[in-house]
Parts: sequence; structure tokens; C-alpha cells
Amino acid sequence: MSQVARGEVRRFTLAGLTLEVAGGSVVGNRYRENYDVLHVDPALPFAVVADGMGDGAGSRRAGAAAVPTFAARVRAAWPEVGAAGLRTAADAAQTAVREAGAGRAELTGCTLTGLVVEPDGRQGWVVQLGDSRAYRLRDDLLELVTTDHTVAWLGVLHGWYPVDSPAAARARYQLTRYAGHPAAPEADLLAVTLRPGDIWLLCTDGVSDQVGYHGMRDALVRADPADAVAALLDASLAAGGADNASAVVLRARPAS
Repeated sequence: MSQVARGEVRRFTLAGLTLEVAGGSVVGNRYRENYDVLHVDPALPFAVVADGMGDGAGSRRAGAAAVPTFAARVRAAWPEVGAAGLRTAADAAQTAVREAGAGRAELTGCTLTGLVVEPDGRQGWVVQLGDSRAYRLRDDLLELVTTDHTVAWLGVLHGWYPVDSPAAARARYQLTRYAGHPAAPEADLLAVTLRPGDIWLLCTDGVSDQVGYHGMRDALVRADPADAVAALLDASLAAGGADNASAVVLRARPAS
């Protein structure tokens, strides 16, 4: 039996497909609080996850500023969805986090990863800052769509140190881009297609660091996205619950 409460599934009927979306989050065993924030919009086909940096007030404030700001900008622009508007929404989230941390000594920052689907359902946009991830399962092939904005990712890619080295472990916590960064780096913005049968996963590193490739794939093939979310979060707890863990699963079906 699942240790995680089964969440609500939201359904959106678009021109070309039906999108089913569910999300959930668990505190895990490392922290007393959950510094992750997720948003599954109740009215529009988009979702966002964020992961606060650290375990203090700055972490809490960052996600609480970034996610509602981004969601509000998407809702205000709807039905216009495109690169310029999403860039503006990501920039607004950056500004909101920096303002939330202004004058405070502790780090105020968070990751931000979202998927926004256009009204006709044929195209979506992935927006990313940090190391929360977007995966796509299509025709039995599970792929990582995003790139982690960390020194560890760069170091392993360029061979600076072995992937399982202490240096790589330390570099995992050195983010090169995040919401609230003083340099206001641009978010990655990826145009992606959606087809009936596609399954998308947005998750914080409490899921991606603890649930392996095959475990992730086995969870995502479940027919109900809420069951898939519960399976992923259960797996993160079974692996030790070493971090807050959040997941949003989006399943595309043929239009009803």
C-alpha cells in the first residue's frame, strides 16, 4: 500500500488531446519542513515545481515567491503562450525571489522548472532554472529533457572529476543558475511537442537523486497520473527519504 496520499487528477481538453495532471510532495527524513513548492494549475494546462536552496527561511521564502509569481504571469497572458511571454514570467519570478531576500543575510533562492502547454495541445514549453528536472516518456523511451545547472553537471561532462568522487558530490550543491541568483541568469526555454501517449514528469532532486531510471519508468507507465506520483514519492521514501521530494506527472491522451 502506498505511504503517500493519492492526489487529485486535473483534466484539460485541448484541441488535439486530453491532458491529465497530478502532483504531490513529501517532506522525507532529512528536513523538518518541506522547502519544495509545486503548482498544478486548476484551470490551465501547466505545472511548476521549485526546490528551495538550503533549509532556512530564505529557502522557504524563495519558493513561495517564485512559483505564484510565475503562475500568475502565465494566467494573465493566457491564451497567449510563447517564448517572449514565458521569458517575462521567468524574469518576474527571479525578481520576486531577489526582493524576498533583500536585506537578509541568508541565501534566498530556489530552482524553477515548469511545463506550459499551448491551447491547441500540440506544443509545450519547458522553463528551467536550476537542477529540478523534466523527463519525457514516449514510446517506451524515457529521456531527460533538461540540463542541470550545476557545477557537478559541468564537471562530469568535461571530465574534471569522476562522477562518484567527493568533488562531484560537493559540486552538486553549487548551482550555476537559480531563481534569485544576483546575476539574474536567463532560464532555459525549450519548445517541445506533445503527442497522445506522452508522459511528462517534473520533479525535484529528491526524486531524481533517489529513484533510478527503471524505477522511474515503472512508476510513470501506471495508467493514472496520481498513482504514478504516489509510486515515485513512495520510492523516494523507500530509498531513505534523504530530501524533500516533489513530482508532477502529465499524461497526454487522445482527445475525448
